[in-house]
Amino acid sequence: MFYEVELRDIVRVPPTELKGDIKKMIEEILKTSFIGNVGKEYGMIITINEIKEISEGIVIPEDGGVYYKVTFKAITFVPLINELVYGIITSIAEFGAFASIGPVDALIHISQIMDDEVSISGREALQGRNTKKVLKVNDIVKARVVTVSYKDIVNLKVSLTMKQPGLGKLEWLESKDVKVEKKETKTTKKK
Repeated sequence: MFYEVELRDIVRVPPTELKGDIKKMIEEILKTSFIGNVGKEYGMIITINEIKEISEGIVIPEDGGVYYKVTFKAITFVPLINELVYGIITSIAEFGAFASIGPVDALIHISQIMDDEVSISGREALQGRNTKKVLKVNDIVKARVVTVSYKDIVNLKVSLTMKQPGLGKLEWLESKDVKVEKKETKTTKKK
């Protein structure tokens, strides 16, 4: 899920950059410092949206830079546990698949792909032993977020499952809908 959040920070503008537009320089520093960073309280910062307030600068002796208290708005990505997401499979590995869910590639462990024994079929596909269902790169999937890890400041880790009813590769879900409709039609004709 994407959110707009308000954040505050103290920004140091180096003495070499004091001759230009201070607001633009602070915005560039914020973008360099924050975009891509991850925090439990705000998720992953995607972009700086707006600078709301810049305090008067403070000079610290023997530093040369000027420090500003800045309030700004940022767009963040915060995956929530149990949230339903759509993703595109970006890669296949021995242990599962990775799906792009916006700015993050989330892991779908091999045990969470389907209710069937899954094996690697070729270099870029996983296949169910009994169902013969195939999951490959560029497939679109519907999944549920099961874990989110904020351990690393620049690396948000998300795990997904597709084993629950109503989840999986979109083609698999569409074929289930067709079968249900056919059964209902047959039942209706018998009456």
